[in-house]
Amino acid sequence: MPPDAPAARTMPTYVLATFNRDKGRELAALFAAPGRALRFLYEFAGATPPEETGATLIDNARIKARSAVAHTGMVSIADDTGLEVDALDGEPGPHAARFAGPNATYADNVALLLERLRGVPRARRTARFHSVCIAIDPDGRERVGEGVLEGVITESPRGVNGFGYDPVFEVVSTGRTLAEMDEDAKNALSHRALAASALSQRLDE
Repeated sequence: MPPDAPAARTMPTYVLATFNRDKGRELAALFAAPGRALRFLYEFAGATPPEETGATLIDNARIKARSAVAHTGMVSIADDTGLEVDALDGEPGPHAARFAGPNATYADNVALLLERLRGVPRARRTARFHSVCIAIDPDGRERVGEGVLEGVITESPRGVNGFGYDPVFEVVSTGRTLAEMDEDAKNALSHRALAASALSQRLDE
């Protein structure tokens, strides 16, 4: 190679800091891009989920990303998502994944949500998903993207796709729950897709 030729650029690798395989697949699809390599934190020996003690979505996302950076020494991406239900004064908020307890299943959380909303009319079942995605470099630099998706909570689950609260979250403009959409349709409009898109632009800057 001639001495004045530019050095080949190394493909950047990002660690997706999640142990939730469903979320991991979704994040991988959202952050996939030419010239970008992705790895999952659970692929690294000895990696364990940190305790999410933050009071806000950005707090918890930062905790997860920092833990991944400390374990891998690589740029790490984490997200945290909350479900804000107006009739429940914003609950479960950042505690959505643990709404029915620390070991709750998706079905447990959905069942508790529907029970808490029993008898509440559709007009008052408005809600939104709020996602925050953060990338943290080993030197501590942070980049953040956010996304919000408005909807209503249905009276019963509909659809078989997605995960979490997707079967009871209807996107009003489509008349479908997130679980009634295929992956491509969901990723074209979801809260996590919006947050990932905003962060991706910052990663490419």
